Amino acid sequence: MIKKHIPNALTTGNVLSGTVGIIFCFQGDLVMAAALMLLGAIFDFFDGFAARLLKVASPIGKELDSLADMVSFGVLPGMIAYHLLLKEAPHPYFPYVALLIPAFSALRLAKFNVDTRQSDRFIGVPTPANALLFGSLPVIAEVNPAYAPLVYNPWLLAGVAIVMSFLLVSELPLIAMKFKTFGWKKNEFRFVLLGLSCVFIVLFKVLAIPMIVITYILLSIMETIVHKDSKEKQ
Repeated sequence: MIKKHIPNALTTGNVLSGTVGIIFCFQGDLVMAAALMLLGAIFDFFDGFAARLLKVASPIGKELDSLADMVSFGVLPGMIAYHLLLKEAPHPYFPYVALLIPAFSALRLAKFNVDTRQSDRFIGVPTPANALLFGSLPVIAEVNPAYAPLVYNPWLLAGVAIVMSFLLVSELPLIAMKFKTFGWKKNEFRFVLLGLSCVFIVLFKVLAIPMIVITYILLSIMETIVHKDSKEKQ
């Protein structure tokens, strides 16, 4: 049956998007690399959607999805960060800090595949969120040159790479946009995140991406604290 191959074909599109994005990195076109990362994210969304819709999910599809994510959301953001660091690196080896991103992304993806706690919430920052954060940086510098000094600041960028690599494999519970119901109760933080994301995108365009990622992490911490307090009061 053709339909059982559709999700894997979409996942393969994710792999190809990430691979071509890496090529563009080494050609110096980080904006196009970021665009291909976004294309990979679209494929990543629709492969799972198609598998559920067509009811053709398979163990091979799950493994292929992780391998594709490693390319598009592990290696590719690492290469983007590496080339951003090359611009004003204080030492020839300094850009290698960016390689923490693919290393910890691999660990994050491996943990996700065996961690049964992540059905309703993520444990650690998801690799697509981390990847889109780094993918947005060259676009921000291109669209808003006033922010270029921040984007190309090697110490700030290295610090962000280290912190985000840690958060990829941390035990921090994060919001998963999986709605069991569409009522306000138990979905408060999801709705707040969606609402703020829409506002940020309208007001700040591409600059909204790092703002959304930071908001996502902060709201997840708040949700964890609120749920913990609620359980203690019961």
